[in-house]
Amino acid sequence: MATNSYDAIIIGGGHNGLVTAAYLARAGKKTLVLERRHLLGGAAVSEEVFPGFTFSVFSYVVSLLRPEIVRDLELPRHGLQILPLESTVTPLPNGDYLAGWGDADLTRREVSRHSLRDADAMVEFGRLMHHMAMAVKPILGMIPPDPTSLAPSDLAGMLKLGGHMRSLGPENFHALYKLMTMSSADYLDEWYEFDALKATKSASGIIGTFLSPRSPGSAYVLLHHYMGEIDGAFRAWGFAKGGTGTISNAIANAARALGATIRTEAPVAKVLTKGGRATGVVLDSGEEIMAPLVVSGLDPRRTFLELVDPGQLPDDLVTAVRRFKFRGSSGKVNLALSELPNFTCLPGIGPLHRGAVSISPSMDYLERAYDDAKYGEFSKRPYMDIVFPSMLDPDMAPPGKHVMSVFVQYAPYHLNGGWTDAKREAFGDAVVDTIAEHAPNLKSAILHRQVLTPLDIERITGLSEGNIFAGELALQQLFFLRPAAAWAKYRTPIHGYYQCGAGTHPGGGIMGASGRLAALKILADQ
Repeated sequence: MATNSYDAIIIGGGHNGLVTAAYLARAGKKTLVLERRHLLGGAAVSEEVFPGFTFSVFSYVVSLLRPEIVRDLELPRHGLQILPLESTVTPLPNGDYLAGWGDADLTRREVSRHSLRDADAMVEFGRLMHHMAMAVKPILGMIPPDPTSLAPSDLAGMLKLGGHMRSLGPENFHALYKLMTMSSADYLDEWYEFDALKATKSASGIIGTFLSPRSPGSAYVLLHHYMGEIDGAFRAWGFAKGGTGTISNAIANAARALGATIRTEAPVAKVLTKGGRATGVVLDSGEEIMAPLVVSGLDPRRTFLELVDPGQLPDDLVTAVRRFKFRGSSGKVNLALSELPNFTCLPGIGPLHRGAVSISPSMDYLERAYDDAKYGEFSKRPYMDIVFPSMLDPDMAPPGKHVMSVFVQYAPYHLNGGWTDAKREAFGDAVVDTIAEHAPNLKSAILHRQVLTPLDIERITGLSEGNIFAGELALQQLFFLRPAAAWAKYRTPIHGYYQCGAGTHPGGGIMGASGRLAALKILADQ
């Protein structure tokens, strides 16, 4: 039975879908968001997993959220507050450590303990990466043109892109080209000599990908994470007060204030079409909701192969989407603690607990972690990025207790024999055992443990293969090829049916750019 009609329906209440809804509502469209879960945010959610302990269940830090979205939607007014992470500390096998502090001079002095040459190089490296981030920033805000099209809008887009590349100058253009094509290991080898420094920096090039630091293309992923910006400060990472779910809730509050309607526990079964046009959706309950505009915030596989009949789509698009690589490789372990881990490299409670701890002591360590995954196993000694949210926001845990968030590589979706409960627990044990080598009190401090594999992430959030970026950030899946050639401009072959998820340009992370650009494209078409 059909219910009230809307101007636009957004499928999925992830942060990109909510951004699209807010912009469409701001433009005066009667907009409805349909989310299948009981809470909003997709992979950017906060939940009280254990009584009194609140976690950013899947994601954990924020930096990529586009400042124009923060401004346009007035997100601080709707509850967004970002708390800066002060440091990154890498424990070393010899009992020492490598630290990057919030103060640049302190960081230089710290690096100079290990390598005077690297302390000098990091100044120039930081300057170059800032230039590279600024070079890529306009592309993040650009609807990808189709280079094979002669349409005036595509020709204008290609001219704009070409003019931007020309404006970089030869030196910056060549540097950007190297970043787009090299491995993060090879790229960092050109700058640094201290292995732990190279490993810790290169780890940003493997997050959320089935790549190793020595895989070509991982240098771009490093740059992707280098584009973080908080209050105008590049390469700044922070923690959202209340967890990453507060980011999604702030966007949802902004959308509601602009007139959007949001429904949870409303899973969409399929998109209704007639005569090659979208006409609405059918929920799992059988309820039909009509709208001439339907926007999918789901990943490309679900958008093209599940919500609609693939027979309505061109064969080349269906083939491209079936070949689109997800390959989830990241796991998450959330711990409720009676006390903070006491790291032997920096004993006691200190600044490292208000920042991140990176388990990335050497390039070979990361490669061996990848080797396990390459052959279908989870990493026995994984790379980990660890934060302690309750040190920044005490409301995340009961008084005197703490929450600990551990992002883990590698945990391949396609595990030999599949993920079982026993393998999930063995994966969690490998994570805890590895951290305990650096913080021996950890095991006795654990009150509760949540272990999430890519299969769990897929089951809970709907992200295919548990890929946190809704598709790998591989070179063949970027810009006008994301998610498929000729269909990177947020449209689909079905009139009135659009895509706005992170499987579109510019990709994953809590960025919101895909949602904003999709809304701008929709409004331009309308």
